[in-house]
Amino acid sequence: MNLSQLKKLGLGRTNSGTSTGLKSLKGSAKTAIKSYSPVDGKLIGSVTTTSKSDYEKVIKTAQKAFAEWRLVPAPKRGEIVRQYGEALRENKDTLGRLVSYEMGKSLQEGWGEVQEMIDICDFAVGLSRQLYGLTMHSERPAHRMYEQWHPLGVVGIISAFNFPVAVWAWNSMIALVCGDVCVWKGSEKTPMCTVACQNILKAVLKKNNVPEGVSSIVTGDYKVGEYMTLDTRVPLISATGSTRMGKIVGATVSARLGKTLLELGGNNAIIITPEADLNLVLTGAVFGAVGTCGQRCTSTRRLIVHEKVYGKVKSMLKKAYPQLKIGDPLNPKMHVGPLIDTDAVAAYNETRGKIKEEGGEFLIEGGVLKGKKYESGCYVKPCVAEVDANLKIVQHETFAPILYLMKYKGKLENAIQIQNNVPQGLSSAIMTTNMREAETFLSAAGSDCGIANVNIGTSGAEIGGAFGGEKETGGGRESGSDSWKAYMRRQTNTINYSKELPLAQGIEFNL
Repeated sequence: MNLSQLKKLGLGRTNSGTSTGLKSLKGSAKTAIKSYSPVDGKLIGSVTTTSKSDYEKVIKTAQKAFAEWRLVPAPKRGEIVRQYGEALRENKDTLGRLVSYEMGKSLQEGWGEVQEMIDICDFAVGLSRQLYGLTMHSERPAHRMYEQWHPLGVVGIISAFNFPVAVWAWNSMIALVCGDVCVWKGSEKTPMCTVACQNILKAVLKKNNVPEGVSSIVTGDYKVGEYMTLDTRVPLISATGSTRMGKIVGATVSARLGKTLLELGGNNAIIITPEADLNLVLTGAVFGAVGTCGQRCTSTRRLIVHEKVYGKVKSMLKKAYPQLKIGDPLNPKMHVGPLIDTDAVAAYNETRGKIKEEGGEFLIEGGVLKGKKYESGCYVKPCVAEVDANLKIVQHETFAPILYLMKYKGKLENAIQIQNNVPQGLSSAIMTTNMREAETFLSAAGSDCGIANVNIGTSGAEIGGAFGGEKETGGGRESGSDSWKAYMRRQTNTINYSKELPLAQGIEFNL
């Protein structure tokens, strides 16, 4: 990207790392986070790390804003979100390019991520008129009982590098229409995307005279995240990242009896039965495994293939993988971009070593790419390994394009058992044209994941459905359906409109 494109998003080479809804606060911290593109290794820009004193300013400003924002009618809040969606449409190309350049995913995926932001804005606008409660019949005469939902307050959002803009939007757009205010700590690996999103939103908020502090950002490493997780003034923490990180966040917030919404690791599998349409298998499996260079929480990690079609699937993969084009993700002809940084490359190599140590065999060897085209040092070859389902390494998630190929025999139940026999439970899929197999997979005896698909891959999700998983994936739900309830508190109300005061359960208390 060039400097003029960065300026369109309000970015320069140096940016404040602390920002409220209307203006940037001058950070007192001297530490800078420099963002280097994994595409070519060049410096994109830098942000200042948020200090503890700057954090205090952000939270106090957010609290003050909440006192006003919660009283704005929800449809009016929805109108602000609608305008943000329009601003994203105007900036889709440029913001999508920044996502691609700073994170390393393909340009199509970068644009697609911004489209997810637009879609969740549209969803939230409709939701702003549908924050429904229930009315219940009271057992006492002349009493009315109902429930309503109120905003929580300051919502802390901690997001990961792999979806540097969309996951924040999933959380914040819904939280905003619910009447909450948001403080966002984006990944320190993609800080320019964080600042760009906030700059676009700031313009919309300013135009509408929205109170300062309705949406804020803080930047830095895990220490800045700890400011929020330890802060009793932040009733909800929504965190996306590794299972290891999620366990720390969950324990810390629970210790102060706060609420968490955790979207953590995945170890996603596609089951391929003898009755699968193999034309669908190839696209679903390969894109799921190599899209975003294997750095999606929904990336396909395991293919569980029936022995009757194992040989065919193996041959298809062996033919398809060499055709993958690896290179600059801003080039639309490329299928696979770089990993996020050299630490991710090291993890990729470590996992490949463990596969060999534990007895796995590579169908597609993989390796690190070198040369002028790959001078950032972040480009690797997607690989496929034939393994036993019980290998130790298969139980773990490596954020890299490594696909495990394993065989099952006999009934579908055997494949389901293999699929479920990992600590994570995010996304899953089955490829079959057999209705009974499909329904079994979707039943209570089937997949134990939060997402279960039939004849599509594990990767990708629409914003209309609640997104999240079970077990070590965290159990939280973001985005669509009724996930809005996580950002609000429920209140039960009973109104007595009689001249008597009857007690519940027929209890008598006479004075």
